[in-house]
Amino acid sequence: MDLFEYMGMQRKEEESPLAVRMRPRSLDEIVGQHHIIGKDKLLYRAIKADKISSLIFYGPPGTGKTTIAKVIAQTTSAHFLQMNATTSGKKDMEKAVKEAEESLAMYGRRTILFIDEIHRFNKSQQDYLLPFVEDGTVILIGATTENPYFEVNSALISRSMIFHLEPLAASDIASLIRIAVEDAERGMGSYGAEITQEAVDFLAQMAGGDARTALNAVELGILTTDPGPDGKIMIDLAVAEECIQRKSVIYDKGGDNHYDVISAFIKSMRGSDPDAALFYLARMLDAGEDPKFIARRIIICASEDVGNADPAALPLAVAASLGVERVGMPEGRILLAQAASYVAGAPKSNASYMGVEKASSLIRSADTGQVPPYLRDAHYGGAADLGHGIGYKYAHDYPEHYVKQQYLPDEIKDQVFYQPTDIGYEEKIRSRLHRLRTREGDE
Repeated sequence: MDLFEYMGMQRKEEESPLAVRMRPRSLDEIVGQHHIIGKDKLLYRAIKADKISSLIFYGPPGTGKTTIAKVIAQTTSAHFLQMNATTSGKKDMEKAVKEAEESLAMYGRRTILFIDEIHRFNKSQQDYLLPFVEDGTVILIGATTENPYFEVNSALISRSMIFHLEPLAASDIASLIRIAVEDAERGMGSYGAEITQEAVDFLAQMAGGDARTALNAVELGILTTDPGPDGKIMIDLAVAEECIQRKSVIYDKGGDNHYDVISAFIKSMRGSDPDAALFYLARMLDAGEDPKFIARRIIICASEDVGNADPAALPLAVAASLGVERVGMPEGRILLAQAASYVAGAPKSNASYMGVEKASSLIRSADTGQVPPYLRDAHYGGAADLGHGIGYKYAHDYPEHYVKQQYLPDEIKDQVFYQPTDIGYEEKIRSRLHRLRTREGDE
């Protein structure tokens, strides 16, 4: 590298966005992702020992996939090559493989090939890499925002270790913001700017686990805000809102407002108001509420408040919850919206909930007796000698697969716990039970 190339690289680094300049240079500078690169974890030890195998990093944008790959590049003794699948093709891969073969043959030096957005390569492009990964010509590091089990060839998956990166915690992003504002070497420290704790908390929350989003907002705020009378640039909540193009939502996930909003959300679904349910759903998501927490509340409401009035509500709510885990955010909000609006619009019955509550109360307060002998387990030797199972009527042997038979203990044989309503599908359940129970000829 000559002097002009070196100066050009220095200038490029200095003019890079803040998020690029603040990228960690060592494992110990990485914030978050302790579940995979904590000092006691396999990946941390492998990188330190320069003994990594092929890896695939999977997670949302801004969680550190490229950062970890760059740290590996600076830590390892291997030759490091990088490409982006959105702009590279098979010729680029052929060139990289040839360079890797030459490095191995001439210097005995292995090559790490980092492919960002690897899911963008089609099947044939991914297949091309397979033999070179298999024979050790290249060590593959792939990064993807998509689930690799669906988007990356199974052959590559089987030869790689998969690491799932989680969205950064708000506390981690808050730490990065503080460092970026104060760091005079790589950050914005030379501007002498200050940032309020309120602005830090807001940006950390609104970043949604994406460090790049937060740092871009910090850089924009400092570069576009005029100094005050004291000559200092002050980044307060108003500036932070403008830079990230979001208004601060009054919502404390650990305080009363959190419980107020989730309570209003549940009561809106229970009260059959899908508009209000969607409003509170959007408010919680915009404030950074955990989508899995919201999904759980929808599932509970589908059973507690809709119940058998519309039995489809519960499987829909469960499917939405599983779907949110599968597709992640922001698309997951669509699944939550469908489930919430369906539950809100469905006919309502809390008969199942009230029934189990009544049964639980009775169990705690009274002698509820023993299981009738003919209902007890008879699948073992000697059961008949005890009278277990004798006299039991097998329902499927009777018309409509029903026969009158006492199932409750004698002490509470007349208790009624489940009282179906005349709403929705539950009206059919109610009618059927009434007809069977009053049917003649079963004695």
